Amino acid sequence: MTMTVAKATRTSAAHGDTRIKSLIALIDVLTALVAEENAELAKGLPASRLKQVDEKNRLAEMFERTVAECAAGTTSLNVPDRILREQLMERILKLRAAMDENLVRLRAAIEASNRRIEAVMQAIREQIAAVSPYGASGRVAARSVSSGTSRSA
Repeated sequence: MTMTVAKATRTSAAHGDTRIKSLIALIDVLTALVAEENAELAKGLPASRLKQVDEKNRLAEMFERTVAECAAGTTSLNVPDRILREQLMERILKLRAAMDENLVRLRAAIEASNRRIEAVMQAIREQIAAVSPYGASGRVAARSVSSGTSRSA
């Protein structure tokens, strides 16, 4: 192997390691953010009030772009360093577990929000029905009139 080819191979490997380390750092930040969101969802906070949503979406888009590039063959994540490859796989598995939990918690938060909305709507319906001049048939309901005698001395 000539000196130039060996140097190019080392440079390419170093660039690949840098990309992998950068991807691992992205996964670590995304995993921490999802774990934080999961903790807030576990406390019962509505999904709409979470502060992590925008940042999580931004980081997830970056991660998805990298995965799409790998799938399309425009980027290679061939990791010759066994330790680095194991770190990457470990991080991906942690992210997957956090995202699975996130999905379950978000679904539960959405269902809870829907139940709250339905309870409010039911209370509004009952309140309207109690003061409505119309009966169930859509006709003006006959109001009961109390008649009493007034005694004055």
